[in-house]
Amino acid sequence: MLDADFFRRRLMNAADAVDREAVRLTELDSPIGGADHGSNLRRGFTAAAAALEKEAPTTPGAVLLLAGRQLISTVGGASGPLYGTLLRRTGEALGDAPEVDAARFAEALRTGVEAVAALGGAAPGDKTMLDALVPAVEALGTSFAAARDAALEGALATTPLRARKGRASCLGERGVGHQDPGATSSALLFEALAGTAEGTERREADHG
Repeated sequence: MLDADFFRRRLMNAADAVDREAVRLTELDSPIGGADHGSNLRRGFTAAAAALEKEAPTTPGAVLLLAGRQLISTVGGASGPLYGTLLRRTGEALGDAPEVDAARFAEALRTGVEAVAALGGAAPGDKTMLDALVPAVEALGTSFAAARDAALEGALATTPLRARKGRASCLGERGVGHQDPGATSSALLFEALAGTAEGTERREADHG
């Protein structure tokens, strides 16, 4: 079962991953976007981590709702509303349950991903974060590690695509050959999720 502490640690791990990869995310964004994806997400996830440390929500849904609000209020461009919507809608779907199992989390996350698709008007293949999110959610029913691998594969697969949504769509063929920064940062979130699950398993084994 996944409790509030699990989701708090998952978001802390995500903040660390974004901080570590911020320069690379901005480099990916430079040829096809605003050259600020990494710095924007770093600011947002740093704010989310600080808020979680201060307020300590007691349910998984409340953790995600708080983090989502912080991303919307602190991240510029399209990333804030998109990632904020992902976390908030997932949190809303989880409700007030003190613990959730992996299947319920996967179902709630699917709701969040569908909300992102509706907000951005995008679909898999459009060279957006959905190219990582959708396959990851599909694989989540297998394991957190499978979701991480699917997200990474989806992000890498955006490189030869021509963008059909977002700022990169204005570049036409010039955007081909560049990995999508949004899909790449989405893959980082699933890397953090898998790492949190593996850390939990190690701790339980040590205390078992």
